Amino acid sequence: MLDRSDKKTKSKAEKRDKFVELAESRTINAIKAIRVIAKLGNKSAYEYTEADVKKIAAALTREVEALKARMMQSGTKDSVEFTL
Repeated sequence: MLDRSDKKTKSKAEKRDKFVELAESRTINAIKAIRVIAKLGNKSAYEYTEADVKKIAAALTREVEALKARMMQSGTKDSVEFTL
């Protein structure tokens, strides 16, 4: 008979498998989202300045740095803020 705590506790392998599954899926989605933003670089369809590009890049860089910090240690959830 299985102890109740055994049912609730996931093995390291199960946790790893779930992490890999979610990390791959979410990273692919993030890359796709960045590529969609990059499509705004079509000068014949959009008007933007170098300052706009720098703001977008800085916002994305901040989020990547926050991701690294959070994964290296326990961090807090931050709200999404961005304006041009």
